[in-house]
Amino acid sequence: MERLGYIGALACVFAALVVVGCGGGEEEEEPTTTASSTTSTTTEGGETDENGYPVAAYVQPKLGVVPEGIELDGREGTPPPEPSEPDLEAAAEAAVCELETGLPDEGNNHLEDEDVPDVEYQTDPPTSGDHYGNPTEILSGALADGAYLETPPVGRSVHSLEHQRVAIQYSPDLSEEEQLALKGIFDADPAGMLFFPNEDMPFEVAATAWTNLLTCESFEGDATLDAIQAFRDEFRGREGDAPEPIPLEP
Repeated sequence: MERLGYIGALACVFAALVVVGCGGGEEEEEPTTTASSTTSTTTEGGETDENGYPVAAYVQPKLGVVPEGIELDGREGTPPPEPSEPDLEAAAEAAVCELETGLPDEGNNHLEDEDVPDVEYQTDPPTSGDHYGNPTEILSGALADGAYLETPPVGRSVHSLEHQRVAIQYSPDLSEEEQLALKGIFDADPAGMLFFPNEDMPFEVAATAWTNLLTCESFEGDATLDAIQAFRDEFRGREGDAPEPIPLEP
């Protein structure tokens, strides 16, 4: 009987060990996930692409670089109305925007710092000039086409203008409704386009291309949308302006 009691005790100890080993003791730690080291994205509940970028940001990583840590704009923009004034000069005048075309080319040397602290651009926002360049990066480090929720390094965005891109820039003080109205222009035809806020410029809305500039001190609804669309259609991919043309599609 003593031997049987001893065997029974061993069986209980063994059973207890098995339970603990199968999670019957302290709870196991939940596995942790590490955010991407290249970018943090905002999807606003939307889908992501094969790179983990928000689909609605329309990012083209084959046509430039997504700066490390920058937040992408995955918001769905408001579909824009059909332009009532497709002529650029007339649309700019109706929106009370200033249009400057054929500005002096300020150069296009490549620099090592993406923030180009020693460059004084002659326009705000810049439309040409020396900019960041690194031959080891995709397209030498130009900003990838797409929509951003943060202002990208100016050295990269100016480099993209050299590649025949057009950038839509807006004051972050605009209302959400106004921002989404502008985002809708980007969404409708995102090829070769950049979209991002710029809190440093003295305008509510601006559009830039190499040596060409549209600046609007106020957002005037559909009139502003007309002017931005007309600027895009005039200068995106236009031959003869930007010194380094790159295809609008990968």
